[in-house]
Amino acid sequence: MNRHKCAALLLCLMLGLTGCTGQTAVNIKDEASAVESMQEVTESMQADADNEQADADNEQAAAGSSVAESSTEPAEVSTEPADTSTEPAEISAADDTSVYDTSAQLDAQALSDGETIVGGTYTATEEDHSVLEASGTVTASVTGSVLNKKDGGASSADGSSFYGINAAVRVYDQATVTLEDCEINAGADNATGVFAYDGGTVYISDSTVTVTGGGAGGIQVAGGGTLYAGNLTVTSASKAAIRSDRGGGYLEVDGGTYTSTGKSGCPAVYSTADILVQNATLVSEQSRGVIIEGKNSVTLIDCDLTGNDQSTKEGSVHANVLLYQSASGDASDGTSEFTMTRGSMTSLSGAMFYCTNTASIINLEDVELISDDENLLIVSTGRWGKDGSNGGDCTFNATSQTLDGIITVDDISSLTLNLTASDYTGAINPEGEAGEVNVVLDADSTWTLTADSYITSFTGDTSQITANGYHLYVNGEAIV
Repeated sequence: MNRHKCAALLLCLMLGLTGCTGQTAVNIKDEASAVESMQEVTESMQADADNEQADADNEQAAAGSSVAESSTEPAEVSTEPADTSTEPAEISAADDTSVYDTSAQLDAQALSDGETIVGGTYTATEEDHSVLEASGTVTASVTGSVLNKKDGGASSADGSSFYGINAAVRVYDQATVTLEDCEINAGADNATGVFAYDGGTVYISDSTVTVTGGGAGGIQVAGGGTLYAGNLTVTSASKAAIRSDRGGGYLEVDGGTYTSTGKSGCPAVYSTADILVQNATLVSEQSRGVIIEGKNSVTLIDCDLTGNDQSTKEGSVHANVLLYQSASGDASDGTSEFTMTRGSMTSLSGAMFYCTNTASIINLEDVELISDDENLLIVSTGRWGKDGSNGGDCTFNATSQTLDGIITVDDISSLTLNLTASDYTGAINPEGEAGEVNVVLDADSTWTLTADSYITSFTGDTSQITANGYHLYVNGEAIV
């Protein structure tokens, strides 16, 4: 190699660029490898000029060893940027912080510690590539950017759903990324909008997330990820706008509108984690409003939730909120918990609540319930679990609440209904005795019967029950 080419390669290595001087692409991952690579080039420049072929062979080996693959996930994913001849328009560095004002389109950009991206459009089109990705001891921020995952599906649907492979934005392995005023579009199959995994933390606000590809949701945590969302507009066509998957995590939302447009299995919120949503509008156009699987929870405060369950699978029970255990391994066995305070809940198809194949707790306080369906709550066997032992066990706590509708508890299920300063108009098991049902009315609660009702125990004053010509039977004996 002549001295001019060596000098050009040294300059490329110092700048961390790719594709320069026709040599193999070099990506310097850290200061140590940069120093090592420059030492190698210096040595080759000082070598005997007559041994040009040997220098070229050594130089090629050095370049190949300097490219590091950083992914630790089950599915190998390259986080290297695609070769581009156009770098961000302005780059400055101070105190290990890079500021980008970009107009170029880049592919699979791996964020570095202290990096700040302002503006610009980033695009990923390759299989298993994210638009932006961060891992390890990285804290970075993105403001006012357009992030497009246009093409390139995931090589594994599980890799996408469990680990975030192919997401438009993927943050994992203790990294932290802040997104503000961004537009995020995911049109490829199995491409989630924003994904936090394995100790990764995402803060995203005042942004839009639009997911039109199949097999993916809007914003998601899994494997112990954490995500905080504020004032987003999220639309998802295949899975939940707000969701989690295997390994759970924590997801908190404050403000915004979250809409799921797909059919069965596309609720507004799907939980295998602990999810808190407040001051938000949640809509599922063709599915349940909320699904909670296994030992996990959803808490809604001052939200408006609308579901329209159009499930067509055999054995499906239409309901707005489903609490269940699928036994898929995505969620630990335990108690599913749904809590809602104030706001409104609308069911356009089916019962308001359905509990099956799990223990569950439902907490309602001062929530407006809107439904044309006669069923308030169904606790029963279903299409999950082992026949004969896949009923539900539900504790329903109502505080300052108005309840209307029929409650059904089948013979392998149980219910404890606690009414505190609440009014219930409806009937429990009007077809006759079935599962264990315990009803507790405090001194400020009432129950107005709309049909004969059959329960196991009653705690309260029967003078607070309005019979309307019907009877309340406790262990087969009429007490009203």
